[in-house]
Amino acid sequence: MAASGRQPLGVTGAVVKSAGSRLRSIDALRGFVMVVMLLDHVRETWFLHVDITDPVDARTIMPALFFARLAASLCAPIFVALTGLGVFLYARNHTAQETTSYLLKRGLLLMAIEVFFLSPLYWGIAQPTLWLQVIWCIGVCMIVLAGLFRLPLVTLIVLGLVIVAGHNLLDPIRLSPDAPLHWLWALLHQRDLLVLPFGLVAKTSYPVLAWIGVILLGFGIGPWFLPHVSAQVRQRRLLLLGVGMIALFVGLRSLNIYGDKPWFVVDGDPARTMMSFMSLTKYPPSLDFLLFTLGVGSVLLAFFERIRDAGVTSALSVFGGAPMFFYIFHLAMLRVLYHTALAIWGPNHGILFGFDNYGWVFAWYLGLIIPFYIPTAWFSRLKARRKDIAWLKYF
Repeated sequence: MAASGRQPLGVTGAVVKSAGSRLRSIDALRGFVMVVMLLDHVRETWFLHVDITDPVDARTIMPALFFARLAASLCAPIFVALTGLGVFLYARNHTAQETTSYLLKRGLLLMAIEVFFLSPLYWGIAQPTLWLQVIWCIGVCMIVLAGLFRLPLVTLIVLGLVIVAGHNLLDPIRLSPDAPLHWLWALLHQRDLLVLPFGLVAKTSYPVLAWIGVILLGFGIGPWFLPHVSAQVRQRRLLLLGVGMIALFVGLRSLNIYGDKPWFVVDGDPARTMMSFMSLTKYPPSLDFLLFTLGVGSVLLAFFERIRDAGVTSALSVFGGAPMFFYIFHLAMLRVLYHTALAIWGPNHGILFGFDNYGWVFAWYLGLIIPFYIPTAWFSRLKARRKDIAWLKYF
């Protein structure tokens, strides 16, 4: 298994260049969705006082916030799928035992980071809650993949398709907190609160079942990124896959019978009708949500490979090359900025500080990209230079 992923003696420079380009395009896409994600996290910092029960509620939410949230929704599914793809490429150059060890260690590390570092960042403005969000979810998915990746690739793809296409059939199953399997079901498919000792609660924001299907499908397209597959063939496959998924999303969503909650027509307001059509369920991710976001991601991946020599792509690949560092760093710095503003100016919306105008949220977002890029670039270079520091690979 390890030998099959290494370059044979006498490989041409063109193939080496192609191999580097395909990996850089993966980092560029990962970096792109993380930069887009930053806008949503800036909104959660400076616009937290605005009572938004559902950020994709087509009837009430402001359009600018709706479409910003829709763009940010690309992050989790694309990142989980790319994690699966990255595991496939890692496994080609490592033994099964090394891959299993890596997946277990990193999975447990991600779960610990979510529980012991990321969740407490918000305890000053909310009830002490363990937010089991995307980092927790990716950690669980990696641990599950550690037990499955040895199966035949076709088996993993079929299992991923069955989960992604069929998990909405389980939506009617709702377990009450006193049901024997409530904890398990809340972790798998039912977004819910879990009561913990010492006054804590856990919020299963990212039930993991559907995401397991996504990481399996990301692993399943791994052969397209092997050195013997030309860039033209890979790009054509990615474009066909992406366009096909988007077309399937439009057709399934138009039928309005399966794959997500029903959409509706808003009389005299075509914009809000379109918003309703695009109002997709993320927690847990519906079939329609995954068709749209992963379809867009597949098209973007082909696009980034085609423009691989552009400066923007290189800059984005810096974010994508140190994803965990950027994720932890930017969330911590947003908390520092928030509490600094709160200490200086005091609360101006009840017990919270925030901006009245969403335009200021967008301005802060644009202003923070470069300051967040600089330390991420430093860490990315350190990670590439110091291969002898084993723990760096986990970030």
